[in-house]
Parts: sequence; C-alpha cells; structure tokens
Amino acid sequence: MERRKPIGVFDSGVGGLSILRALRAELPQEDFVYFSDAAHAPYGERGDEYVAERSRAIAKLLLDEHRIKALVVACNTATAAAVHLIRAEHDRIPTVGVEPALKPAAALTRTGRVAVFATRGTLASAKFHALHDSLRGQADFVLVPCDGLALAIESFNEDEVANLCRLYVEGAGEFGHLPGQIDTLVLGCTHYPFAASHFEGLLGPHVRLVETGEPVARQARHVLEAKSLLNERGSARVALCTSGPMEPLREAAARWLGI
Repeated sequence: MERRKPIGVFDSGVGGLSILRALRAELPQEDFVYFSDAAHAPYGERGDEYVAERSRAIAKLLLDEHRIKALVVACNTATAAAVHLIRAEHDRIPTVGVEPALKPAAALTRTGRVAVFATRGTLASAKFHALHDSLRGQADFVLVPCDGLALAIESFNEDEVANLCRLYVEGAGEFGHLPGQIDTLVLGCTHYPFAASHFEGLLGPHVRLVETGEPVARQARHVLEAKSLLNERGSARVALCTSGPMEPLREAAARWLGI
C-alpha cells in the first residue's frame, strides 16, 4: 500500500537531521529514509549546477531503491538549486523543500532588525533573493554568510563551532531588545540548530532563534493528508544512508535524535 512506504529526506550531510527530528515529532508513525551526501558536502560552498546534479541523483536513488512516497529536501542550498527540477522530473510524489524562516522572523521581531545566518550558496541564490525582496519593508535583514560553520558542525569540532559562532555573532552587529538592536536570529542552514546552545550563550534571553524544522514538518503533514498518504500505523523506522563513511552519520543520529 502506497501510504506504508517511507518518506525520503536528504541533505549534504548531517544538518538535515534537524529537519528529520521535527518530522518525527510531527509524524510519529511514519517511516523515513535519511540520505547524507557526505562525500560531496558541503553544498553551501559549491555552485548551483553541482548541487542540482547531486540533488537530482539522490532523488532518483531514493525513488528507485527505497520506493519513497514523498521527499523532503532538508537543505536550504539544495532547495534553492534543485527543488523545482525534482518536482518537474518526479511529479507523482509530493516534494517539500526548506527555506530560511524570514517570514516568521519578520512577524516575531519587535525592534525590526533580524540577522540571517546561512551558507554563502543560500544567500546568493535567486530563490533567497525573491524571498528577501518579498519582505522588503517588513524588517531590516542583516545577511551573514557563515563560511565553515556547517563543516565544523559536521565534524563535531565543538571548539571550532564555538569560535565561528562567536565570530559571526560579533560581525553581525549589536544584538538585544533595545531600538536599533537585532532581536531575532534566523538559523538559515539546517546544520545550525545543532549549534543553538552556542548562539544562546552568546546572545542571551532577549534574542529569539528561529529555525525551519517545525514549519517544514507541518507542511509535510499537509501534503501527505492532501494526497491520502498519511500512515497512522507505521513503525517509526529510520534507515540511514550516506555517500560517505557511515560512522559519523550514526554518531550524529545517536547524539541529536537518540537513534
């Protein structure tokens, strides 16, 4: 039966586990296949053509080998570069992408100033520019390309993660809840929620962190219900797959998802 098939989720590495964590909370009886393209990471520092080629290949692999019923592109860079291509090539399955949470951040900010931490590839994409332009006048967005941060998180290098978080926070401007200060931070890469404790320690209680996992999970539920694909009797299995070494993915899943 179609609804009993798994949902495919992929990212350039382990960052998409933050999306998978939200998906499992929202859809507790669904089965998932998570693919980490670790041999070709990080996507955020590569060109659109390369990312699109890899994303299309992974979508085909998940369909052909794992018979997925739906696909979640759990990577901002891959969504920007390839989600439209995947939808055109595989229009029989619902495909959900992610994007930096600028809209929720614009609604949350009280000072009108929002920092967006993301990869260089995401910030340079046409999809991001269209989103940013659509919110012109609703908030002042400070865009910060965080080179190296996704890779440091991927490598479990906590010292480097802490140093890079501090570097980018200090470079973004003044954070706080007073007029003129940045009071909202968008974590615009799926890796960055796994550095949230570092950001919270640097920014304090007055700055809100906004990520994309929960909105993506709600959208996934919506599209599954619309297609009558929701599985309410599944076993909540998660299959882990990767183009690179398996042990880092297993360690990340154990550390961050408890599986």
